[in-house]
Amino acid sequence: MMPVKLLMRVGCAALVAALATSTSVAGQTPPKVCMDEPAFRQFDFWVGEWDVYNNANGNLAGRNRIESRENGCVLVEHWTSSSGGTGMSMNYYDSLAENWRQVWIASNYSIDIVGGLNQEGAMVLEGQLHDYRSGQSFEFRGTWTPNEDGTVRQFFERKNPESGEWQVWFDGRYQPRN
Repeated sequence: MMPVKLLMRVGCAALVAALATSTSVAGQTPPKVCMDEPAFRQFDFWVGEWDVYNNANGNLAGRNRIESRENGCVLVEHWTSSSGGTGMSMNYYDSLAENWRQVWIASNYSIDIVGGLNQEGAMVLEGQLHDYRSGQSFEFRGTWTPNEDGTVRQFFERKNPESGEWQVWFDGRYQPRN
């Protein structure tokens, strides 16, 4: 009978060898899916450092930094409003479900929305806004539209539960920071 330590070494070596052969073919490194698959790049037009202006009044609403992280697998948003409020989101493409998902967290609410690019090239995500102060949830939709001048329009709507109509929640223009 083999000593336990030797058996463990042989077992570990066999496991490492099995994993190495299962992840590569003839010495080739497997592709990095997030970096190589075009669907993971669909929301890259939003990546950058931005000044965000309210389209309703033209005032600076805040600043936003969108970073591509984890080899292009996730976009991380860092928001600071002009009044000092903050929030962040994680945005990722789920290749199994074939859709984009955003999970946003701020001190008084969260947003969980899914979707993808529409025919015009805008990212449209729909789901729920959870307002912690009121204890209510609302249907919510966000649309990010890349503009030819390098800006991005972010248009958020919340569905009125009584009327069933979509109402503007925020309409902003992302201007690249210098």
